[in-house]
Amino acid sequence: MSYFSHETAIIDENVEIAEGTRIWHFSHILAGTKIGKNCSFGQNCVVGPKVTIGNGVKIQNNISIYQGVEIEDDVFVGPSVVFTNVVNPRAFISRKHEFKPTRLKKGCTVGANATIICGVTIGEYALAGSGAVVNKDVKPYALMVGVPAKQIGWVGISGNTLSFVNNRAEDEFAEYELIENHLKVERK
Repeated sequence: MSYFSHETAIIDENVEIAEGTRIWHFSHILAGTKIGKNCSFGQNCVVGPKVTIGNGVKIQNNISIYQGVEIEDDVFVGPSVVFTNVVNPRAFISRKHEFKPTRLKKGCTVGANATIICGVTIGEYALAGSGAVVNKDVKPYALMVGVPAKQIGWVGISGNTLSFVNNRAEDEFAEYELIENHLKVERK
């Protein structure tokens, strides 16, 4: 086995887990799930069924990642983040055919206790702050906070808030052209 799973973790059959991944206490990986290299799952995580997770992803404690969620490379998901997969669930009505896809794009961060409503995409390197309720798509590099989440600024690849001087991001890690293109769209 090229990955580590704690003795209390449950790994179902038909799961793909790449090398270097670590799965900690009381976590359960359900059938049909694919997990990339060098990922980390904190204690008490449930993943799947049929979820795809990229390389270098960090999933903190107490998170359930349901069918319909796709997580790209280098994403950070803070403790107790909540994902949904149906807009209007009822215990007495099966709505599995209504699952809405949710995508977390490369390098984005979702802070502790945030809620991600199904059907949204969080853009590359965006940051949803702790406790935010994300109910619409998030632009790449956007900084989102609140209930419902609203954009209050931009972050660079480093996760630091960007300030702009003469329409140039003052952050050594920023992808300037992409940020500037988003700012031009915002100004229209």
